Amino acid sequence: MNNIYNTALMEHNAHPDYKYEMDDPTLQHEGVNPSCGDDIVLSLKLNGDVIEEAAFTGHGCAVSQASADIMADLITDETADNARHLCDLFLKMIRGEVTDDAELEELGEAAQLKGISLMPARVKCAELGWRTAMTMLDERLAAEGK
Repeated sequence: MNNIYNTALMEHNAHPDYKYEMDDPTLQHEGVNPSCGDDIVLSLKLNGDVIEEAAFTGHGCAVSQASADIMADLITDETADNARHLCDLFLKMIRGEVTDDAELEELGEAAQLKGISLMPARVKCAELGWRTAMTMLDERLAAEGK
């Protein structure tokens, strides 16, 4: 866990499945990490309340790009509420607030990024995609009056 550059991170950085320009997204939001220059645009396509497709474009360090790809994979086919829950859980994990293995199981492959919590300078990089998704989903709920 102390080596943040694990297989999952390196594979998602080298071969991201969700890094592409999406046609006709339902929601789109830019996320920026000014401390190191990471910049992404996250796009979601919803079918009712289910995230049918997630994708991102942009640039940044290996941690931000891989974390965004892992996040997009995890929230695809989830309801917006469950995606918010998973994002919240990840953000708590990456800040060292959640360490319970049973809870972390919900994050699947994303739990492999837990070691980043030991490197404060990299936490914001890992959080970028997840915070961007939370912002989008929160704005959607506010617009719907929920």
